[in-house]
Parts: sequence; C-alpha cells; structure tokens
Amino acid sequence: MSATVFDERRNQIHRKGDTPFDLACDKDSLAGAVSQRACVFCGSRVVLYPIADALHLVHGPIGCAAYTWDIRGALSSGPELHRLSFSTDLRERDIIFGGEDKLYRALIELIDRHAPQAAFVYSTCIVGIIGDDLEGVSRRVEKEKGIPVIPVQSEGFKGNKRAGYHAACRAMFRLTGSGGTSAISAKSINILGDFNLAGELWIIRRYYERMGIEVVANVTGDGRVADLQRAHGAALNVVQCSGSTMDLAKMMQAEYGTPFLRVSYFGVEDMAESLYTVARFFEDLDPEIVSRTRELVKEELESLYPELEKYRSALAGKKAAIYVGGAFKAFSLIKAFRLVGMDVVLVGSQTGTKEDYQELYEITDRGTVIVDDTNPLELSSFLQDRHVDVFVGGVKERPIAYKLGVGFCDHNHERKTVLAGFQGMLNFAKEVHSSVMSPVWRFVPRHTTNSTPGSEEPASVPERLTAAGGA
Repeated sequence: MSATVFDERRNQIHRKGDTPFDLACDKDSLAGAVSQRACVFCGSRVVLYPIADALHLVHGPIGCAAYTWDIRGALSSGPELHRLSFSTDLRERDIIFGGEDKLYRALIELIDRHAPQAAFVYSTCIVGIIGDDLEGVSRRVEKEKGIPVIPVQSEGFKGNKRAGYHAACRAMFRLTGSGGTSAISAKSINILGDFNLAGELWIIRRYYERMGIEVVANVTGDGRVADLQRAHGAALNVVQCSGSTMDLAKMMQAEYGTPFLRVSYFGVEDMAESLYTVARFFEDLDPEIVSRTRELVKEELESLYPELEKYRSALAGKKAAIYVGGAFKAFSLIKAFRLVGMDVVLVGSQTGTKEDYQELYEITDRGTVIVDDTNPLELSSFLQDRHVDVFVGGVKERPIAYKLGVGFCDHNHERKTVLAGFQGMLNFAKEVHSSVMSPVWRFVPRHTTNSTPGSEEPASVPERLTAAGGA
C-alpha cells in the first residue's frame, strides 16, 4: 500500500483483494494521529442537541461549549431553545472547590428565564475528574422546578464518540414511559436517528403519512420532550442512523417490547426499500398499505429517474471517496454513486462496528480501501493515491479535499441541502455533478485520469422497485 499509514493503524485499514478481511474498529483513537473521531461529550451533544424545547447546559470550562450552537443544520418547526448555547464556565476556583453550587444556580436561572420542558446537563472531562454530583444537583432542581432534569454522563475521556451516543440514549430513555399513550394509533412509529438536517425529517414524515402511518416521536430532529415521554406507545421504532440511536431502540425493546427496524433514507433503492419494509410490518393491520406505498414510490421515481439520467452520462467512470460518521450511511452512498455510474474507491467511518465493516466489505468492489477512524494524513494520501474526483465527508474533511484540488460534497451535519428521500437523491446528483465537473479543477495541480465508464448498465430502478413492493 503506497499511501502513508501509521504502523499502529495498519489493522484499521484494508484494501479489498485476496487477503482475508479482518478490520479492527471501535478502538480509542491513537494519540498523535489527529483522529477525525470526536470525544464522548461530542457524541452525546450530536444526538441530544436537536431536542428543540429542552435546555442544554454544558457543565465544564467554556471551551467545551464551542461544540454547541449551530453544530448541526437541525431545523425546528417550533421552539428554538436548542439554538442557544449555555455553559457553567468552570474556572480554577470552581475546579478546586467544586462546581455543584454554580451548576445549581445556573440551572435555576436558566429554567426561570426560558421555561424549558426538560433540561439536559452534560458532564465534561474536568467534571469527571473533580467528581461533581450531577445526579444529586439534577434531582434537587427537578424537585424544585417540576421538570425533568437529566444528567448526561459524557466525560470526554471515557471512550470515543460511540460512548457518547450511548450516554445520550440512556438520558433519553429516562424520559420515555412518563407520558400518556391512549390516543396513539395502532399503525404508529417513532423515527429514530434522523436529525432533520435541512428539513429532511419533514419529507420522511410526509411519506409515512401518505402511507397511513402516524409518527409519534422524532428522535431527535425537530424533537420534543413530550413526544419522547410518550414514545413507548408507538408500535415500531424505525432506526435511521443506527450508530447514534440503536441503543435507545434496544432499551425500548427490552423495557416495553417495542420492535425496531433498521432503515436508510439516502439513495433511491434504500429509500424505497425502507418504506416497503415499514409497510410490510403493518400489512396485517392494513392490507392496502403495501399498495399505497408502491404507488407512492412509483410516483416519485417517474419524475426522478429521467432527471438522474442527465447526470449519469457525465459522471460515469468518475471516482468517489466516502468518509462519514456512521458506517450505515456509507452503504446508501455506495449505491447512490453506482446509480450515477461512479466508482467508490475509498470508504470509511468514524464509528463503524465489525458488522458494519463486514457489510461494507461485501458490497464494495475489488480494490476499494476500507478505513476505520482515519486521520488527515491518511485521507490525503489515499485521495491522491486513488485519483479521487469527489470526496463525500463532513466539516473536518472539507479542507483536505480543497487543498488537494478534489471536489467535495458535504453529507454531514452542517449542510443546508436536503439529501434524504427521493428529492434528496436528485439534489445529491446535482451537487456531485457540479463539484466534479467544475472548470476550476483545470487550475489546480492534481493528477487526473480519464476513467472509462462501466460497460454494464444497471437494471431499471423504477421497474425493479415497484414490481413486487420492493421485495
């Protein structure tokens, strides 16, 4: 492998070929490697932040509060309290004598001023070291103010970003089960793991409503505390970003018997199959639901697919690289690139599991590089080594692509463009096309190659997905 790789990380990188696949993952990041993976606190904030009518208070030094306001393009249809940034701003004196009194006074003032439906209190590294009793302070304020006050045990040094997801799920689980469920339909779901970036959740909710399904709670995009409290009354949990909220789905299954399904709303095939999967779950209650879903998919594809063909002719044979937070999203992106004729030569994630990477291995082409928790040096080297035309990633990956003269597509939490659903696939194709075909690349000193388009045309997606209910 000609790309630059730290010796200690070689077991987290695999080039698909003749050697057996055995990728190490879910490890603490290598010190000095400047990993793209974030800390436990970051993971918890990512998940809980979009709950729009809750107070989010960071208990720690002010630097940790940098990861608060506008960290995501998570839109709200109502309250905007989650857009405000609050911190106890611990100083040296607080660290020496303890910050519990400061936390108590901050919670009382903020609750009086903003009247939230609940409060989440995030523990940071220094709080874990000095031992402030977040649970005790939270119970005291909860009793005085009459709203749920939930500590989030998210000390950054406790692990990696996945541990933060788990801390967030434990916090949300404390809310479930405390609301009434009498008015909830038998055909009802909770949407887990969608953060309503650019308003994507509203599109997905409309699909389900057209199918005749009630959405009880959004977890957590455009989320509400009251919806979380009654989420246990839904008949099914539909999990989109499996890394961030799968733990909550498993907790609810164990406690309330709520089944869950994994889905993806990115790309044509996965979006259609997700709707069919949910429809089939409720088919015994509603024999017509699969037919309605088939009509929905057919209607969307009839307008979408001719538009996609405009971009396929220009993009066929171009090379793409993918590095995203959760590996589950990468599955859909690989299929989306194939739909427009592009080859994925590099794919990786920050938080993938053994099962995720095994599936990535099975759906990728020979020669594809698969990486776990990579770093800027490795990414730069791989992008050059594989002569990539477009790189899909997040805010930390954008500068790497631009410095190398490679097109970039933001598929992470800061974007303002809808990329989920059928309309999202068209937006994705447009964005990739404009990035790859931009004339600016004529003026950057990078090596380019002329790849030849694949000889085989994919099976017609509209007919294949609408023929037998996506089965």
